[in-house]
Amino acid sequence: MNLKRNEFFDTQVLGHPSGLFVLFFTEMWERFSFYGMRALLVLFLVSALGIGGWDWPRENALALYGTYLALLYLTPIIGGTLADKYLGNRKAIIIGAVVMTLGHASMAIESNPFFLYSGLALLVIGTGFFKPNMTSFISVLYKDFPDKKDGAYTIFYMGVNAGAFLGIMLCGYLGEILGWSWGFGLAGIFMLLGLLQFTFAQPIFGEVGNRPNKEDKTIETDDHTKVEDKLNPFTTIDKILIVLISIMGLTWVINDPLSKIGTVNFLEFGGVDYSGKIIVVTLILFVYLLGSRIVRYSPITRDKMLAVVVFAFFIIFFWASFEQAGGSMSIFAKDYTSRILSGNAAFIFNIVDIIITVVPIAIITYVLFLLFKQTFKKYFLSNLILAFSFVLIWGIVIWKIYNNFNTYSYEITYNTYQISETIDGKEIVKEFPVNSETVVPDNAVLVENTTVILSSNDFVKNDQIDIIDIDKKGANFKYLTPEQATSIDTNIDATIVRKKDNEIQIPATWFLILNSLFIITFAPLFSKWWESKYNPKPANKYAIGLFFLGIGFAFLAYGAAGIPQGAKTASVSIVWLILAYLFHTLGELCVSPVGLSYVSKLVPPRMIAFMFGVWYLALAIGNKTSGKMGSMIDEITANYNISTFFLIFTIVPIIIGFIALSLSPLLKKLMHGVR
Repeated sequence: MNLKRNEFFDTQVLGHPSGLFVLFFTEMWERFSFYGMRALLVLFLVSALGIGGWDWPRENALALYGTYLALLYLTPIIGGTLADKYLGNRKAIIIGAVVMTLGHASMAIESNPFFLYSGLALLVIGTGFFKPNMTSFISVLYKDFPDKKDGAYTIFYMGVNAGAFLGIMLCGYLGEILGWSWGFGLAGIFMLLGLLQFTFAQPIFGEVGNRPNKEDKTIETDDHTKVEDKLNPFTTIDKILIVLISIMGLTWVINDPLSKIGTVNFLEFGGVDYSGKIIVVTLILFVYLLGSRIVRYSPITRDKMLAVVVFAFFIIFFWASFEQAGGSMSIFAKDYTSRILSGNAAFIFNIVDIIITVVPIAIITYVLFLLFKQTFKKYFLSNLILAFSFVLIWGIVIWKIYNNFNTYSYEITYNTYQISETIDGKEIVKEFPVNSETVVPDNAVLVENTTVILSSNDFVKNDQIDIIDIDKKGANFKYLTPEQATSIDTNIDATIVRKKDNEIQIPATWFLILNSLFIITFAPLFSKWWESKYNPKPANKYAIGLFFLGIGFAFLAYGAAGIPQGAKTASVSIVWLILAYLFHTLGELCVSPVGLSYVSKLVPPRMIAFMFGVWYLALAIGNKTSGKMGSMIDEITANYNISTFFLIFTIVPIIIGFIALSLSPLLKKLMHGVR
């Protein structure tokens, strides 16, 4: 089919086909949903039952988080294969979007474990269909226009970052301010809107993507010519190993959170836990499988594939540290960072927050206006859904701005009672809240406490209110409406003392938007760097990225140096988190965009599906490792301190970065001139 005659290329927006922006907005809403939910997941799991959380230990929450991320990088291998052989890109995208919409809807009923676990499972399955096929769809659409492809992907990935930015900001804000189901629900609403917008705009793509892609039966030889061949087919032993590795690896990944959360341990036999041995054997078998296939190729092809394996090794360590963003770094933002601002600081933050919220949305709205001018009549329903989406976005943003400027801080008093108990020869003082239903024991000591709460209600002195200790640590209290107070047993009676200066509390999820903001800001500069004569060698790019990552954690380790051993809360300056996210993003810009590019350049076509699978497997291992290492936060904090925890993530990436630098000459030789 001649794509030049395709309606996809008939209308132009910003020099590209209008249909590209249909994909842009579809991907934007999907990323909105994914990152919005991801920002809330760990915080929801570790938050107190009284505010709708599950009050999980951090170790359990981060184990589930790591498994969820790992599975997200494994299912695209299956979804991409099904699309190539049976479904076609478009059907796979729609199936994925439908399944993910159901997943988000299920997670909005987060109080029921069945719905939350089902929601996570549906999101993993849906992402497997959606994620690989959106990017490959663009490749197919631009097949005959290679000179336009780089620009198309640039625009597409701006949609990715715009969606991540908005999802984290708005889902995170609603989840933390109004309730978790609001945040999870908003993610589902925009996933549904993205699905409908894409579905009703189908004619703009013509016949492209309706049928499966024809399998490429050629392989690239060492002199870069293509020949019809069937070299290196999978042997029976290869297939047995693939099945065995898949079963053992998936069992270990899923068993990790199950063994912590419940009483299920599939890898425990005779009272002995074999989890560690199983994963070691699985990795050994995988390395053998990979090596046995690579050595069957000609020397030059073999060298190039070895280079990909080395890059995959670096990527494991990078993502194991980088993905602390949604795990241990979110916990650090929630429990250890001073997020309450008052006076001028609160006013300045509100202004900055307005600018970084409104400006990107205004730019994207302008792009939407340009798309409307070209396609509104032909694709009325699709554009109507897009318009409704942005009306909803602007409505939430305006309410968010209003709420921030109309949130007040109040000094309050409340009572607790203390009882002393002797346990193992030690006197332990326990403290309990007091409310209208409380019967204070005769031997208890009544204590009057003072604290500060934030509320958009306009209270006056001596007003009687109900509050809740969010984290059960006596440091973070929230106002409860009368309706909420009647349904929560752990509510505390309080009295308003006075209204203080206007204060705000930065949501813990807010810091996650910095990654997208910094990517949008610095990506053009890095692009210029890669195009200049100073473009680093591939191994050096990874080393630079790992160094940036380590520096980011060094800021956190330094900022947390004053937090004592075993502390569960603290008030560290937000500056350290901001600097950490800045340097982590700089590291991501060195590592993330170049990885898949090297795979496509170095691997012969007959092996590319397998090697992309290896690459995604490396990402899965890195993401699972991030949860595994993050889950050690309590143990390391108790035995040492939280600064030591972040120091580990400082030292390891820097060591791996130096290894990358030392391997640069070898990798250059293995790549045989490919850049």
